[in-house]
Amino acid sequence: MTTLYGIKNCDTIKKARSWLEQQQIPYQFIDYRVDGLTAGQLQSFAARCGWQNLLNTRGTTYRQLPQSDKAELTEQKALALMLAQPAMIKRPLLVHNGEHHLGFKPDDYQQIFGLNT
Repeated sequence: MTTLYGIKNCDTIKKARSWLEQQQIPYQFIDYRVDGLTAGQLQSFAARCGWQNLLNTRGTTYRQLPQSDKAELTEQKALALMLAQPAMIKRPLLVHNGEHHLGFKPDDYQQIFGLNT
């Protein structure tokens, strides 16, 4: 089973979903805002991807945080922030064959799914 995690109105999510559909790859889409995200799921993602990789520090949501929230960022503090505001989670997160992949690049997805170009 292939699962794509993210937020449906994100442009990168739209590109990834379109790519999967064009390749006729069945997948389940989990929208953090609609379907929710548990602390356990987030901890699992962080264990697989690294919490620093999971935290989208380039996004508007993170940049608009008060400096006090960004200061002395620890894994526990970062996970709490991401759980409270899932837009801070780097997207998409693709889980395929037990492997976790962050971001979307068509060439990377071709390799992940073993497709020839």
